[in-house]
Amino acid sequence: MQSNTTKTKLKNGQVVFGCFVRYPDPGLVELLALQKWDFLVFDAEHGIVEPRDCENMARAAELHGVTPIVRVTTNYQPIILRFMDTGVHGLLVPWINSGEEADRAVRSVKYYPRGIRGLAGVRAADYGQTATLDVYTQQANAETLIIVQVETAQAVENLAEIIAVPDIDVVFIGPNDLAHSLGLPGQIQHPKVQAAINQIVEAVAHANGALGIMVANQDAALKWKERGARFIAIGLESILGPTVRGYLSAVRR
Repeated sequence: MQSNTTKTKLKNGQVVFGCFVRYPDPGLVELLALQKWDFLVFDAEHGIVEPRDCENMARAAELHGVTPIVRVTTNYQPIILRFMDTGVHGLLVPWINSGEEADRAVRSVKYYPRGIRGLAGVRAADYGQTATLDVYTQQANAETLIIVQVETAQAVENLAEIIAVPDIDVVFIGPNDLAHSLGLPGQIQHPKVQAAINQIVEAVAHANGALGIMVANQDAALKWKERGARFIAIGLESILGPTVRGYLSAVRR
C-alpha cells in the first residue's frame, strides 16, 4: 500500500490543493495527475463514477504520486466498502449531519479495532501479495484519509459533536448545499449562509481536523487559504470553462 502523501502534508500543517473529477476516464485522471495536484476527488455522488471506474482512476493518479480520493453517494457501509476496496487513499462522505453519522463513516473506512470494514485480498491490499492482511490493516488504518462534508443546517447545529469524532482528517464545507439547506439556493453570499460558514470555520479552527472547502476560482482559493483552509478543492469545470472561453474569445477577435 502506498503512503498517503496528502494526509502526511496535512499532518505537517501544509495546505493541499485538489480537483474534483466527475467523469469516469482514467486517461483524464492521468492528464490531471501530470499537473501535480496534491489530490484528485473522483465524484461518485454528483458524477457517474462506479467502483470499476474508480479502480482504474486510482491507478492513473498513483502513477504520478497524486492522492486518489472518492466521494461516495451516501454514508452506507456496503457502498463505502466497494469504493475503498478499489485502492483509493481517502474517502469524502457527503451529508454528515451528526456525530453518530460521522462515527459511522469512520468505522466504515477503518478496519478492526477502530472500524468494521470488511477485509479481503483486493486491490487496496495489493491483492494480498506484498504483505499479510494483518500488516495491511494496520497500514490502511494509519494511511486512509477521512473527509466529512458539512453541508446542512442540521450539521451546523450538531457541529460540536461531529468535529469531536476521532480519526476525522478534514471537515469539508459544501457551500452550495448549505445555502440550499438554509432556504437560499444559489445565494452563498447571503448573510445567513455566510454566518453558518463562519460558524464552521471558527469551530474547526479549534478541532483536530483540517478545514476543507470547495472554491470556484483562484481568488477564492487564496482567500480561503488566508482564512485557514488547508484542504482546498475546485471542480474541473471551474478551471476548464473560463480557460476555454478566454482562449476562444481571444482567437475569434
